[in-house]
Amino acid sequence: MVEQRRPRVGARARYWFDTTLARGTSALVGWLVVVCLALVVPASAVLVWTGPHAPATLPGKLTEVWRLTGETLRLGGTTGAPLRVLLSVLLALVALVYVSTLVGLITTGLTERLIALRRGRSTLVEHGHVVVLGWSEQVFTVVGELVAAGANQRSSAVAVLADRDKTAMEEALYSKVGPTGRTRLICRSGPSADPAVLALTSPATADSVIVLPPDDSRGDADVVKTLLALRATAAGDDVTAPVVAAVRDSGYLLAARLAAGERGIVVESDTVTARLIAQAARRPGLSLVHRELLDFAGDEFYPAFHPSLVGRDFGDVLLSYGNASAVGLIRDGAPWLNPPARTVIGPDDRIIVIAADDDTAELADCTRFVEERLMAVPRPREPRPERVLVLGWNRRAPLILREWGRNAPPGSVADVVADEDGATVRAACDTGDADWRCVHRRGDTTRPETLYGLDITSYDSVIVLGRDPRPGEPPEEPDNRTLVTLLVLRHLEQRTGRELPVVTELADDGNRPLAPLGPGADVIISGKLVGLLMAQISQNRHLAAVFDELFSAGGTQVHLRPAADYVQPGQEASFATVVAAARDRGECAIGYRSHADAGRAPGYGLRVNPPKADRRRWTTGDEVVVIAGAGHAGGSGSVPRSRDARHERDDGDRDGRFGGDARAGDGAEPTPG
Repeated sequence: MVEQRRPRVGARARYWFDTTLARGTSALVGWLVVVCLALVVPASAVLVWTGPHAPATLPGKLTEVWRLTGETLRLGGTTGAPLRVLLSVLLALVALVYVSTLVGLITTGLTERLIALRRGRSTLVEHGHVVVLGWSEQVFTVVGELVAAGANQRSSAVAVLADRDKTAMEEALYSKVGPTGRTRLICRSGPSADPAVLALTSPATADSVIVLPPDDSRGDADVVKTLLALRATAAGDDVTAPVVAAVRDSGYLLAARLAAGERGIVVESDTVTARLIAQAARRPGLSLVHRELLDFAGDEFYPAFHPSLVGRDFGDVLLSYGNASAVGLIRDGAPWLNPPARTVIGPDDRIIVIAADDDTAELADCTRFVEERLMAVPRPREPRPERVLVLGWNRRAPLILREWGRNAPPGSVADVVADEDGATVRAACDTGDADWRCVHRRGDTTRPETLYGLDITSYDSVIVLGRDPRPGEPPEEPDNRTLVTLLVLRHLEQRTGRELPVVTELADDGNRPLAPLGPGADVIISGKLVGLLMAQISQNRHLAAVFDELFSAGGTQVHLRPAADYVQPGQEASFATVVAAARDRGECAIGYRSHADAGRAPGYGLRVNPPKADRRRWTTGDEVVVIAGAGHAGGSGSVPRSRDARHERDDGDRDGRFGGDARAGDGAEPTPG
């Protein structure tokens, strides 16, 4: 039997002391009194006994010790009869209790107030601010763009409400967004679907409200609940401030539109992402243009009005701005992109321009820069069948294939390689359109043997998709698999000696620099893209119809076309000459992409809205960025589409786009973006 060692004296004393403290407040007060007396009484006795005027008798010395002790501990220190001493101690204790209680109450109140402020539970007293509801990866893009939009304003504010810790939200936003300049960033904590918490952000006095979808699968339902909470805070049928929301599933689109009200705009994020991926697959480099137009840091869409242009043709307006690019009109409250050149500007029309800011568009007669002798004669091209390779599968894949097939020439083929059931892929491709077909091959795109068995050089473009996150899987896993697929694909390109146009979909913008892609490749960050779009619409809700038209399959779109179709290759010509050549073809030229600079960051050769007077030598590899109809041939003698022709689409193309009154127009005065 092992002999147990007796605890040491110090350990036993420490245990006894801890046990005494555990008895509560009375024990703490008792120990406080004992410790204070043990220090104060001996020190007072030393002062009395060693003092030069110390009393001669012992009672006198003890009385002086009591007086010093009382003064030190604020116990009165009165001497004399015992009753007087007791009364002085009682009064001192009452004063001590009162003062300590008052200090405790003040401290508690300040602490509770600080905790409330730290939790973000105080009501905003703001006017003209932007409210962002919800938290996802898109919040950093949205807030960053709103900060950029408010850079030229004296004072602006962005209020973020999410069910997260206020301090954590502020640290994350300041870390990823960076300095906010003149824009004040305000965070409030709580569920955005609770009307009482939502009222903290003062949505009734806001300029706009942005509702972000959460990253989880229940995000769309949460968006609808938040929109309903906004209606509840408004105590009416509609929310006063314009609302911009986003949903992923089309099944929630109608509910979200009804909850958002007449002034609300609902973006179906999956449809927008699918359309841009499909467009970029048919014309490499197009995602760079879309990103430039959606980013507040560059040039974007603004409404402009100059009385001197009233009564003139839209074709003349194209060459009436030296530092802006006219692309359409706002007529009767509805945007009209790329109207016919002979359209007369009315007194109530607003001109849609691409400019650096809402007040920078300046009139200038640029016809003197046009050199008609350098314009090229359009060369009609016969459309040829296209082949696209789709690597991977997710919920957006059927939409991407459908959008790609709508504009694909007859006889085109889409080969799908994915670890997905063949019936699912065939059902997604079964659109009843015999002009193109879909071929499925099952395989894991992260394995080299899967891609080695493909004839990579036979494809015109490649689309790499990340799969949807699975339950219990890390959120970064889809991007990890996409990066592995890109590595193998890059190795195949090096083996074959041909660099393919690759369109890649990533979930995290932080993985863009890691992607083994060529310079200027098309990388679609779905969350960032939708965030940019929502930020633009929140500043000018009429832009919803503009982007709706640009991103649709059958409407007016952004195109990259050979510069040799507009100006003679090898010649030095002004950009005004390109604009005039595009006008003759029923198009609006808004920029170009230099082939020589296509591999150089950060612009990768893209120049949107260059000055009309700029001159450069155009080569056969250069491309011109134009806004034109999706089916516009661009050949000699082509007829521009009429205003009504832009609505000639099937019902399937109308569904799943932006909601609200942006399409119909309400005649409201457009606000600067």
